[in-house]
Amino acid sequence: MEPPTDPRLDVVAEVVELHAGRIAFVRPRDATALLYEDDADADQAYPPYWAELWPSGVELAHAVSTRPWPGAAVLELGCGLGLPAIAAALGGARVLATDRSPDAVTFAAVNAEHNGVALQTAVCSWDEPAALLERGPWDLVLAADVLYGQRNVDELLALLPRLVAAGGAVWIADPRRPLAEEFLAAARQRWDAVETVPSREPDVDIHRLRGPRRR
Repeated sequence: MEPPTDPRLDVVAEVVELHAGRIAFVRPRDATALLYEDDADADQAYPPYWAELWPSGVELAHAVSTRPWPGAAVLELGCGLGLPAIAAALGGARVLATDRSPDAVTFAAVNAEHNGVALQTAVCSWDEPAALLERGPWDLVLAADVLYGQRNVDELLALLPRLVAAGGAVWIADPRRPLAEEFLAAARQRWDAVETVPSREPDVDIHRLRGPRRR
């Protein structure tokens, strides 16, 4: 039998353990096979970071699973394979999973279906957040391993306070990337509470922001 010609169809099935239960999901077998020369030049959704299983995503999903979220409005930014979004949906939340890559939101929706929950999905970028703002405000905003570039940090600092409800929160899982401290220092000027808690992984922290200060 010949392998799929489309590397997005060559997938592996895996499972991650949550606080209670588990998430079954599929991902592309070889993320580097998704790099197409034309796309790499023309599409900001590449390189295909979304196709990797990142420790920060696993740890954020586990943290979300430690609490119930009945009826909460939850948004995941840069959802990739969708594990934190799925964990929130399993906890009873109404979830919108977003990414700038159409392939990512497709995999997130498929993975949600594998686990018996439904997600809303949207393709959007943080510098054009109209779709996110129109559906907000959000009780919880999730993001995993997004502090890897100055542009990301700048866009998130501007966007996050606009997304969250007055009593809402932002949870960002991060593997101690160099820009994380810059992000946290600036966030303390824009939020009433900023705290960092450890995850099960020694090199992954979860930053929690609460109380956005409206400008």
